[in-house]
Amino acid sequence: MSKILITGGAGFIPSYLTAKLAENVENQIVIVDNLLTGSIAKIPTSEHNNIKFINCDVNVLSDISSVFYAYSFDYVFHYAAMVGVKRTQENPVSVLEDIVGIKNILNLSKNTGVKRIYYSSSSEVYGEPVEFPQNEETTPLNSRLPYAIVKNVGEAFLKSFKKEFDLDYTIFRFFNTYGPKQSKDFVISKFIHSALLDADITIYGDGKQTRTFCFIDDNIAATTNAFYNNEFVNDIVNIGGEKEVTILELAQTIIRLTNSKSKIVHLPALKEGDMTRRQPDTTKMKRLLAHETISLEAGLKKLLDNTSYIL
Repeated sequence: MSKILITGGAGFIPSYLTAKLAENVENQIVIVDNLLTGSIAKIPTSEHNNIKFINCDVNVLSDISSVFYAYSFDYVFHYAAMVGVKRTQENPVSVLEDIVGIKNILNLSKNTGVKRIYYSSSSEVYGEPVEFPQNEETTPLNSRLPYAIVKNVGEAFLKSFKKEFDLDYTIFRFFNTYGPKQSKDFVISKFIHSALLDADITIYGDGKQTRTFCFIDDNIAATTNAFYNNEFVNDIVNIGGEKEVTILELAQTIIRLTNSKSKIVHLPALKEGDMTRRQPDTTKMKRLLAHETISLEAGLKKLLDNTSYIL
């Protein structure tokens, strides 16, 4: 039996992770979340009754330490963080406080015998890219925004704890994962919400900035396979899609798939935080998958079959 802690478990990606890991009756899962951006409604149920939710803030040592000492976890997935471009830019000090949570998780893991920590980092650590595709080992990390800096610091803490205390880790750098249950703070769910209402779809700048998009099923398949197969221990893995698409093309595709009457409206470009390009090197991720990744159009169609959460 494996005892697993998932922080931020009431959020989009970790709630799916919880559901997948709970399919294995041998896993006993505790999820913690302070519900600042997460939602009780996203927390999955399990036929095996092997999921427990605790309202807890990982940035408060007294909160999270009691959870660690009560359960003696084997593995930790540290996914708790303040997320969303607008939210993180408007609350930079609160974003930096997440460094406290990272230190709490690492110290408690070291002291309670945790075997490995899985950490949700971000493509944002690359900053404005200088290499394509962005490779985990060779692409410089030149992030400047508080959210990206916190993720970078988190990665540095994991490497340091491995060196000094032999605490194993795996770092996932996520590139624009999307799917059902994602909040409307994020570009695809935001665009679909507008399209379904025939409302204007707003784009910052000319819309030529590119992203790749990863459907939630591919994210979860890759990360859980890394867990079960002990792949990429003390290593970093980009988790994302392969094909670059401009934000303008994304909006046009969503309008077409929804038969929407929405118009595309261009707003002034953001002063910072809207990088011109994103394209991960997914060589490592492909090793974790037994199938081809879901194309953007196929993923959008899956999403449009489950739009109740968006409206």
